[in-house]
Parts: sequence; C-alpha cells; structure tokens
Amino acid sequence: MAIIESVEVTAVAVPLDRVTSFSTRTVSERHYCLVKVRSVDGVEGIGFCYVGSAAGGIAKLAVEQLLAAKLIGQNSHRTEGLWAEMYNESILQGRSGCVMRALSILDIALWDLNARTAQLPLHHYLGSVVEDKVPAYASGGYYLAGKTPAKLGHEMASYVKAGFKAVKMKVGRLSPKEDEARIKAAREAIGEDVLLTLDANNAWRDLPTALEHLRRYEPYKPFWIEEPFSPDAIDLHAALARQTRINVASGEIEVGRWRFRELMDSQAVSIVQSDAAVCGGITEWRRISAYADCKGLTIYPHWFHDLHAPLVAATPNARMVEFFTDDQVLNFRRLINKQLEFKKGDLYLHQSPGLGFEFDEAVIRKLNGKKAWTKIS
Repeated sequence: MAIIESVEVTAVAVPLDRVTSFSTRTVSERHYCLVKVRSVDGVEGIGFCYVGSAAGGIAKLAVEQLLAAKLIGQNSHRTEGLWAEMYNESILQGRSGCVMRALSILDIALWDLNARTAQLPLHHYLGSVVEDKVPAYASGGYYLAGKTPAKLGHEMASYVKAGFKAVKMKVGRLSPKEDEARIKAAREAIGEDVLLTLDANNAWRDLPTALEHLRRYEPYKPFWIEEPFSPDAIDLHAALARQTRINVASGEIEVGRWRFRELMDSQAVSIVQSDAAVCGGITEWRRISAYADCKGLTIYPHWFHDLHAPLVAATPNARMVEFFTDDQVLNFRRLINKQLEFKKGDLYLHQSPGLGFEFDEAVIRKLNGKKAWTKIS
C-alpha cells in the first residue's frame, strides 16, 4: 500500500522559437502545469497538462488550493475514490477547463506512482494490448509567415519519408480557395496511400461555412476534419457528420464522461480525440474509451504522445498516437529527460516503470528559478 506523503506543483511558460498560428489563434509561448506526487516510501509519480498560451498559474492554484489536500495521507491505489473526492471538492469551481486539468494531472501522477511502485511500465500496469510499439501520425502543417503551399507540401512529404503513414495539417484560417490550394499541395506531396487529416481548431461558427470549405476539401480524400466548430456546438458537429463524406473528429478539449456520452450518442463524431490531461486523467480517459468501444468508435488521443502512447497500447479501440517530430510546437519535450523512439511509423514504448521519464529539473529551474516547486504535505 502506497501512502501519499506530499504533492509538488509548478507552472512553466515555455516560449516558442517561432510565432505559430492555427485557424483562430496565434501562439508565442506554451503554458504547462506539472505535478509530482510522492509516497512515504520515496516513490514519485508525475503528471502534467497544457494550460494554454497564458495563465498557467490557474491550474497550479487549483492543485494548491482545492485538490492536493485530498490526496495527503491517502492510499494512492484508491484511484477511483480519490478521483470522485477531487471531483466533488471542485464541482463548484468548475467541471471543465483548468480545474479539470488540475484534477487530470493529479490522476495521471497517481497512475504513474502506482505503476512505479509495482515496478511495471504504465502500459503493462494498465493491462496492455501490445507490448512494444504503437502507430503514430505526424502532426504539423501550421500556418507560419512565408509558408507557401509548396513549402507545406515539402513538410508533409518529409514526414512520409521519415516513415509516417498518416499526417495532419491545419485548415480554417484562410479562404476556402486558399486552404484548398494547401490541401492539394499536401495530397500531391504525400501520395494517395497516406492518410491526410485536417484540423480546423474550432474555425467555423455555422454549418454553411463549414460545408463550403469541406466541399472543396473532399476531392483530396481527407480521413477526418477535426474540431470544425466550438466543442459546445455538438448539434453542428452532428449535422455536419450527416452531410459530408469526411469523418468528423473531436474531443480534444472536451471533459468528463457525461459530455463525451452526449458527443457520441448524438453521432456527432466517428473519431474520438480524448486527451487524458484534459478530460479527467487516465481514470476518466479509460471510462470514455470503454464507452466509445461500445459505440464502435475509435480513439485517436490528442497531443502528448509521451502520455498517450502507453494508453493506446492498453486500449483495444485506440488506433494511433499524435506525434510531433520536434519541439517547435509541442515544446513540452524540453521539460522531460527522455524521449520516445520513433521508427518506420511506430513509437516504441518505454519499458522502465511508470511513464518511463522524469521532468528535467535543470530546465525547469532555468525557466522558473530555484524555488520552482510549491510543496503541499
């Protein structure tokens, strides 16, 4: 039995090397919240989330002022009970957004702690489907100053050359004609046999606008259109799904099994993109995945390949991990000390206990100073 002795938390802002845009936002830095949960036996589990392009301290405050105290002195293996207690404690402050992200990262840290205590890699501790590797798709295709369709095509082709069998690019920032030119260049560069997926990042507010774009996109046979509308516009997702041949994907900023149930029951998506660092941690992610399996839906988790690779390995209806080949967009990579190995379209799982990596404390101190961490015990 692992008794929790302390929780440490910090918020870190990591600047991007290049200002980067997608359909509705332009980003110059990424804010992350990090936690460490330590048992009385000296074993430590870690958790983390992306907070946004500002205000990372909000999630940190939620850990400090609402949630960490619920864990001190508790048995870390009581994950279901601790999840419910944290959720009930924070129900007035917010069942989504930064408060749910704070709950998520603590839950992730508990699973990591428990797997490390058992001396098992996380995917084995969860009950693995596969033991060594999971498929990945290359995520990129952002809007950058001076990035022509030809340059975008070159980027997509470089991923295929590296062994990826699926790629993703951004859409929705430009006019239908201009984005069609980008998609055409991408398809011509990668060929017909590679999955091309499109991410609109909540670009459109109404069905006619979305359809105007998708009618131009359809000839290039994209596998999915991701987040066409606000996550709250479930009815628009469902209407679009009925009127396009392209799979509709969403869920990356959705939270809780109840909202996911509504999304799936409404037939608003055929691909579920739940993010364990957003939706309620590993505990809630597994519930969502099981319900999706009942509906015949596939999981393609969003972001954080370091977290989601072992979850995909332990989930029968999860197919592929989103992977960023460098630290230019997902610069969280700079905050950890060990990277997953990629070969010929697959990510190779860590075989050391838990998640298989630690935070890079030197980098965190450089960004936050000597007193980077706040300790609750």
